[in-house]
Amino acid sequence: MLLAIDAGNTNVVFALFEGRDLKARWRIATDPRRTADEYAVWLVQLMAIQGIAREAVTQIIISTVVPRALHNLNVLSQNYFGIVPLVAGEGNADWGIHIDVDQPRSLGADRAVNAIAAHAKYGGDLIVVDFGTATTFDVVDFNGAYKGGIIVPGINLSLDALVGNTAKLPRIAIEAPRSTSVIGRNTEDQMLIGVFWGYVAMMEGLIARLRNEIGRPAKVIATGGLAILFDQRTDIFDAVDAELTLDGLAILAERAGTVAP
Repeated sequence: MLLAIDAGNTNVVFALFEGRDLKARWRIATDPRRTADEYAVWLVQLMAIQGIAREAVTQIIISTVVPRALHNLNVLSQNYFGIVPLVAGEGNADWGIHIDVDQPRSLGADRAVNAIAAHAKYGGDLIVVDFGTATTFDVVDFNGAYKGGIIVPGINLSLDALVGNTAKLPRIAIEAPRSTSVIGRNTEDQMLIGVFWGYVAMMEGLIARLRNEIGRPAKVIATGGLAILFDQRTDIFDAVDAELTLDGLAILAERAGTVAP
């Protein structure tokens, strides 16, 4: 089995694959100080609950946008699974796609992995929208080349900034407004309208501009925790794929397994 580890700014996701089939996944809050021993106690117990032995893991791949987390995940792999992990974007797990931007090395691993998975699964010209700590819009052409994109504050960051810098505004949950009206009748509704419909308008506007600049029909693939929520109130997404990043890691690991060291 493959253990794919996706270390993001908010959560670290651990997923087990048999080939391309996702068998299990778990997440834990990202903390660069978390030791390999702490990861092991948590992960091995969860695997045991699912009836999966450590010995079943034969390959590990790590993708991270938190450099400080990589060392302890590497130690976890070697000390508790006896495996030297692949690191997404390095060695045999090199991206294998053209990164057509001014500073290719600055591209986040999650965005590169999303591009690989989206091209493999959907083909054609693509816009990949990933709802994470930041929301990213990535353009992938019909050859699978990464062409660039957009980074905006995630909706929770936007809400935190609003609440944290005002004296009387309450904290609210991110959810779809109960009404399609954009005239709020109380403070909470006005905040939710502003955050939710403002975010929808931003996405619709940016995607329209991206499609116009691409100049060819482009499918929009959404991933990340809030993708399903927004998909309920807008028709800008052609597909919502919650497992896009993990599938990209499985694809990278599969390719790496066929390359001689």
